[in-house]
Amino acid sequence: MNYCEFAHALPPDTDNPNKHYHDDCYGFPVDDDNALFERLVLEINQAGLSWTLMLKKQAAFQAAYAGFNIAQVAAFNDTEKQRLLNDAGIVRNRLKISAAIYNAQQIMLLQQQHGSFKNWLDTHHPQLLAAWIKLFKQHFRFVGGEIVNEFLMSTGYLKGAHNEACPTYAKVLAAQPAWAANTD
Repeated sequence: MNYCEFAHALPPDTDNPNKHYHDDCYGFPVDDDNALFERLVLEINQAGLSWTLMLKKQAAFQAAYAGFNIAQVAAFNDTEKQRLLNDAGIVRNRLKISAAIYNAQQIMLLQQQHGSFKNWLDTHHPQLLAAWIKLFKQHFRFVGGEIVNEFLMSTGYLKGAHNEACPTYAKVLAAQPAWAANTD
C-alpha cells in the first residue's frame, strides 16, 4: 500500500497524524526557511524510524529546537546539545542532534549568500535527484539519498509525493509555482 492509499484508508476522525500531513502538508511548497529547516530535521531524525513517530513527536521537536528558529539552533552550544540528548520527547541521537545544529549553521550561510534557504533551493531547481543528493552532501550532514529525496518530495521540489489518482495530487499541482512544472 502506498502512502496515499494508507492515508485515505484512515477514518476522517482519526488521531493518526499521517492523514493531516498527507492531505495538507506532503508535497505542498514551503516558503518559510524555518519550516523548511523543520522538515529537514524531521526527515533526518526519521532515518531508521517511522514517519508516524516523527509526526507524533513533532511538537516536542518544535519545543526542543526553539521552534526551528534557524539562528537560535545554529547558536546551540554543548549545554544545548546535552539538553537535547536528555530530552525523551525527541530522538536522542548524538549524530542527528549535531547534524541539526551544523545544518542550521550551513543554512545561515546560504541565507547570507542567497537571501534565503528557499532561494538557494529555487536556484538549483530543477535537477535530478542524484544532483540534489550531491549538492546536499556538499553543504549538510546526515543527508543520504532517501532523506534528500523525501525532503524534496515533501516540499514540492520533486514529484512523487502523491499518485495521480489521489485527490491531494491536484491540490499540490495547483499550489506549485509556475517554475515548478518540471520537478522530475
